[in-house]
Order: sequence, then structure tokens, then C-alpha cells
Amino acid sequence: MHIVIAGNIGSGKTTLTKMLARHYGWEARLESVVNNPYLTDYYQDMKRWALNLEVYFLKERFRDILKIAQSDKTIIQDRSIFEGVYIFTANNHDMGNMSDRDFDTYMGLFQSMMMVIKQPDLLVYLRASVDHLVDNVHKRGRDFEQNMRLDYLRNLNERYETFVDKYDGPKLIVDVNNVDFLHSRQDFADIVSQINQKLGLKSATLF
Repeated sequence: MHIVIAGNIGSGKTTLTKMLARHYGWEARLESVVNNPYLTDYYQDMKRWALNLEVYFLKERFRDILKIAQSDKTIIQDRSIFEGVYIFTANNHDMGNMSDRDFDTYMGLFQSMMMVIKQPDLLVYLRASVDHLVDNVHKRGRDFEQNMRLDYLRNLNERYETFVDKYDGPKLIVDVNNVDFLHSRQDFADIVSQINQKLGLKSATLF
């Protein structure tokens, strides 16, 4: 089984992915952020480094998809390959950070990958306001994220809403604006209960 935790930068994806993996005994697949060789350069000069960054992410996510398909374990993944393409790369293109030529080449590569890519068994979308995202980004204190523009996060949020609305696979939307699943056992239990219902799983005692 393959579960994806989807959401904008600062929505709490990685934290929830780790917590759910621990709770269910699933295997977590985390996005390469800290070790990404392009992120710092990208936030300093998006137009110069956008293609490099997005190709790197695409390569990493496709590799994960192949490993997930070969695994007999239940995998919970931090962000899907679909988000990377239809939200982040598309946003970079529309912002002028990627030329039409580069974007067409990138999309051609992705379409080739789609020949072996399947939808996850469940996509859990963490819906958050821009204010909530900014607060979380500042709290975690990654240097390369501190000068992130508000319009960048806002554009991504709008794209996420469109993406999730059109997504035709099994999905669960969790509004995290007034939720603290990291510190509130009840908030986390509510999310677990919703996931259990979507996947047809029995309730289990929280850790």
C-alpha cells in the first residue's frame, strides 16, 4: 500500500509522515531537502536554478516510486511526484523561472515516467493558510527558506487547491490551520481516525 502526505512548504508534511509511520509501523519515504544540492542556490536565484532543482526532485521522486512499486511493505511518502510536477514545476514555469523549451523538455521526461507510475492508495492533503505556512517556516529556521516570498507561497497554495480539487484518486483533506497534531494527542487521533476510515482499517491505540 502507498500513502502520500501532500501539502505546501511548512504545512507539516514531514512531521505527520514520521508520526504516522511510527503509529502504523509503515515505512516512511521522506523528501530530499536538507541534502538537496540546489535548494540554497535556487532560493537565491530562482530563474538560474529552477530547472536544475526540478529535475533533481523529479529524479528522486521517480526513484522512490520505483522502489515503492517493488516493496511489499506499506509506504507513506512525504510529497508525491504529481505535486512536484503540477504545482512546483508548473509554478516555476509560469513565474518565468523556466523557459517554455525547458518546461516542455521536463514535461516530456515526466510523461515518459507516467508509463510506469500509478496513483497512491490514498493522498492526504494538509490544507493551510499562507499565514500558517509562514509561521511554520520561520519556526523551523532553515536558512534557505527565511527569505521566501509571500507571493511564491500564495501561488503554490492556489495551485494545491486546484490540484486537489481535480485529483481523481482516493484523497483526504485535513485543514491544519487550527490543528496541532504534534502536541495534541486528540488532534493526531482525529487524523488517524479519518485515515482508518478511508483505508478501511481498524482503530488502534495511539503510541
